[in-house]
Amino acid sequence: MTILISDPIEQVCVDILKAEGFDVDVKPNLPIADLKAIIDRYDALVIRSGTKVTAEIIAAAKNMKVIGRAGAGVDNVDVEAATRRGIIVMNTPGGNTVSTAEHTMSMLLSLARNIPQANDSLKKGNWDRKSYIGTELLEKTIGIIGLGKIGREVAIRCQSFGMITVGYDPVMSAEVAAKMDVELLSLDELFHRSDFITVHTPLTDETRGVVGEKAITQCKEGVRILNCARGGIVDEAALLRGLESGKVAGAALDVFVTEPPGDNPLLKHPRVIATPHLGASTEEAQEKVAKQIGHQVADALKERGISGAVNAEAVQLAMRKELKPYVALAEKLGSLQAQVMTGQLKKISVACSGAFLTQSMELITAAVLKGIFSHLMSEPVNLVNAPVIAKEMGVIIDEQRESDNEAYAHLITLKYETTKESRRFAGTVFGNSHARIVRIDDYHLEINPDGHLLFYTNIDKPGMLASVGSILAAENINIAGLSLGRDNPGQRALTIINIDSPIPSGILKRLEQISGVFEVRVVKL
Repeated sequence: MTILISDPIEQVCVDILKAEGFDVDVKPNLPIADLKAIIDRYDALVIRSGTKVTAEIIAAAKNMKVIGRAGAGVDNVDVEAATRRGIIVMNTPGGNTVSTAEHTMSMLLSLARNIPQANDSLKKGNWDRKSYIGTELLEKTIGIIGLGKIGREVAIRCQSFGMITVGYDPVMSAEVAAKMDVELLSLDELFHRSDFITVHTPLTDETRGVVGEKAITQCKEGVRILNCARGGIVDEAALLRGLESGKVAGAALDVFVTEPPGDNPLLKHPRVIATPHLGASTEEAQEKVAKQIGHQVADALKERGISGAVNAEAVQLAMRKELKPYVALAEKLGSLQAQVMTGQLKKISVACSGAFLTQSMELITAAVLKGIFSHLMSEPVNLVNAPVIAKEMGVIIDEQRESDNEAYAHLITLKYETTKESRRFAGTVFGNSHARIVRIDDYHLEINPDGHLLFYTNIDKPGMLASVGSILAAENINIAGLSLGRDNPGQRALTIINIDSPIPSGILKRLEQISGVFEVRVVKL
């Protein structure tokens, strides 16, 4: 396999990939047209922040399996387009965590004490102490927007200076924040209470301009604002107006909407301190992220495991040894559904019981969807793009985390609804690797979901199995296993037979002609 590195990166990344046996081409700073022309040759792409991996580039990347970003942000990658193609997008968010947090603290202290301005004045021959009086951090409130890895590290460092830490994060619970000694607030409350505001979120439609005109009007007089995350999270025009009005006492910026920022008026403002996107620019961080992404890309391509995937949490879990049999079972339940269902698919419900499975709900659902849509789509379906396909198809997906099942420690239940029917399948894993389907509709059975399976319902009376078995024996079709479930004696029963070879269509017709046999199906799992 061949890997393209299209941005400058530490040599350690190249060395790791070559040592793994990959062919590596290092072509930094390629024009978009040149990148598009050659991208179909590569199985993986390693980038930093320079390369823009657009939907157009992804469409041309016919053999691409992995895009690895050496760094935290992936806003230079069209993640949705990559997901749609089943391409794993991974980053190294932990590699520059400390460097970025420390840079934020450097900017915070410089902003509070006017250090860059005082330094510049002194170097010009001035001894001006009065103009650069600063403010203490002790007992000041800092509002941290985004309590991920970097936000948490910033909180720890601010607390060591005696600051009061409050924060906003849409997915963090107040209990988790409290354990970090951070009071979780709404954005409105955070803007109202903070003396300093720092942002540590990715740039998304939701976070773009989150510190904007409305937010600044809610802030205290003399608030100070920092952005060492992504340009655009702080509205630059609104920030400039806040500075000019005096509402904002100062700003510290490491990132900009356009980089390099060119003739940006913020850079000329006397109460703005700025650096050229240096958050991750330490020797340690550069080496760390290069090494990390090299190992991550190699592991993914060699199917040893996936880490740092940003477009599917399920993919990160998929290679965990203890989950593998459940992932395989979930996929087979989906495959079974696709092969037996009739009518237009409307809704899929996936339920998991047992703490082990409920914690991996997204992965189990993705595996079920992969099993279903692999039979329904002409394009390749995998754990990454299966949920996207379901959404595009307008299929309703329902996930349920259920309380422990009395009969099974861990149980996966799949229900589906079409325009013609609704059915239910359930399965579990015994020991570490023995997957079994244990329920179909209201029938309780124990089926090995492997190979060719013959399904049929029949009147529950003596001789039915013998009639089916004699036809199979006459055609030299060997029975490998059998399970039978029934409602009540003398009524209907469901029989599933594991067979060693496919059944020709002519034999299926003969089975359907047996008196008392109904709904004959053959599936391959």
